[in-house]
Amino acid sequence: MCGIFGIVYDSDRPLGDVLTGAASRLAYRGYDSVGAAAVSAAGVIDLRKDVGRVDEVADRLRFAELTGSRGITQLRWATFGAPSIPNAQPHLDSSGDLVGAHNGNVVNNAELRRQFLAEGMTVRGTNDGESCVHAVERHVKRGLDLPEAVRAAYGDLAGDFAFVISDRRVNRLVAVQKGSGLVLGIGDGFTCCSSDLPSILPLTRRVIHVEDGEMAVLEPGGARLFRVADGAEVVRPVKEVTDDMGASEKGGYAHFMLKEIHEQPATARELLHLLEASEHLPRMVAKLRAAERLFLVGSGSSYHACLLGSTFWSRMAGVLAIPVLPQQFIEQYGDAVRPGDVALYVSQSGETKDVLNAINFATPKGVAAVGLVNVLGSTMTRKVEVYLPLACGWEISVPATKTYTNQVIALIALAAAVAGKPIEELDDAPEWIERAIARTDAPMAALAQQFVGCDRLFILGYGLGHAVALEGALKCKEVTGLPCEGMFSSEFKHGPLAMVEEDTPVFFTAPPSGAEMLTNHVTEVTCRGGHATVLAGDHAGLQAESSQFISLPVGSDLEYAVVGAVPFQLLGYYLSVAKGMDPDYPRNLSKTLTVD
Repeated sequence: MCGIFGIVYDSDRPLGDVLTGAASRLAYRGYDSVGAAAVSAAGVIDLRKDVGRVDEVADRLRFAELTGSRGITQLRWATFGAPSIPNAQPHLDSSGDLVGAHNGNVVNNAELRRQFLAEGMTVRGTNDGESCVHAVERHVKRGLDLPEAVRAAYGDLAGDFAFVISDRRVNRLVAVQKGSGLVLGIGDGFTCCSSDLPSILPLTRRVIHVEDGEMAVLEPGGARLFRVADGAEVVRPVKEVTDDMGASEKGGYAHFMLKEIHEQPATARELLHLLEASEHLPRMVAKLRAAERLFLVGSGSSYHACLLGSTFWSRMAGVLAIPVLPQQFIEQYGDAVRPGDVALYVSQSGETKDVLNAINFATPKGVAAVGLVNVLGSTMTRKVEVYLPLACGWEISVPATKTYTNQVIALIALAAAVAGKPIEELDDAPEWIERAIARTDAPMAALAQQFVGCDRLFILGYGLGHAVALEGALKCKEVTGLPCEGMFSSEFKHGPLAMVEEDTPVFFTAPPSGAEMLTNHVTEVTCRGGHATVLAGDHAGLQAESSQFISLPVGSDLEYAVVGAVPFQLLGYYLSVAKGMDPDYPRNLSKTLTVD
């Protein structure tokens, strides 16, 4: 995930403040490097970029000096290629005649880079944004005008992205959208484009939203839209935006946590595209297949994903994959690990101290280290032999939502790959998540109001539902401060059932394969006066025995594994808001824990 912004005026002027300001307003999306390019009326391209924060890089590279009639700035979140100056965007083509930047992921990046090198192009880095520029360069060399070259390049680029480019000769920008946001701003004497509204609103509130498969040609006096497929012009009226900046940053949602819950279908789609095209996947699969013993190591939500994923390693690949907390890995298994073992470390940040401790402990003992991580360039990516990105972009809210879901999908996909059993059903995961949100959003909001005054909650799960229950309980604890216990449902009678009183809220969840057994556990609560809310696929017995039944749109254990935690993300969010708390920044917690 990244952010792009481009602007074109009718004549040269100082662009440094405009580009730096636009980049700063996109910073909430998350990034690891920043760059800016200005193109003068004389055709001189001034490109400056580096790893670091916007203000630091802008000051160090003197963005304030940038002057031109048009400019592009980009914040890069590393997916293809580690954070570095060559990988920072914008990028030049081989001869320095074109400059462009993108947002999103071009999943055939590795293959394109090989093609470009074979064609004699100057490829300076490994970033897929550079591949966008070279894809256009290829068709410019064939004699196509820039807009037509962009249309032709569109078909060469697989994945979801938005892209903006300019050449040295003509005072215009050309932008295109394929599955990643792009909005145009129409101002007095200028036209601009961006991944997101916040970078545009201080300049103009007159906007045009670009749709997938459309290209925009931006000139100082306005913008024209065209369909990529046939070049036909598209007429779309300008709209006046009334949202404030805060609402725009959150995409119209009240909090980042809710926005990120709703982003899960899109980030799942990004991950699946990456897994289809990743040049690192075969290396990781080879490492995992060679494991004598396999450990899945993660903390917090990452551990819950490992716990759930381990079931699919058993079911799909017949492999015993041991889910374990990183410090427990050291204390419980430290004396037994040996060469031939493999540890798959799972982390949102790649900086979690206890995960790094486990790597530092086990690697010298000969345990091979592979990783699933969301932040490329993090310490973990440098310590493991091979890793796969989670492709979630920046997760601003402290509670993990989209990173957890993508970890689950990635672990299941890896289990299938190790077994040599590609599971096409996972391609539908984005739609599963969309249905789960649509089906459970209103019921969970209502339940939050019903239980806002409670002093404790229980979430119980059977089978795969155990990991879901643990994750759901963690979400509620994090953002509400309520004691909320997650347990394997059959264990509830071994002690905690003593805490059930009249109307004590107890939530139950299970996949289709566990629904029958869960019925017995529900009655243990309802016969003692507890309020049993059941979330499961349609099941007459569960519906009859529960105090309240919420039907999950799940037809298989696989579908349940992907979406089972979504309702509890919503429950935690709505409970937090009902209690007057800020779910984005829970007390006492940090997004990245760098202490033991």
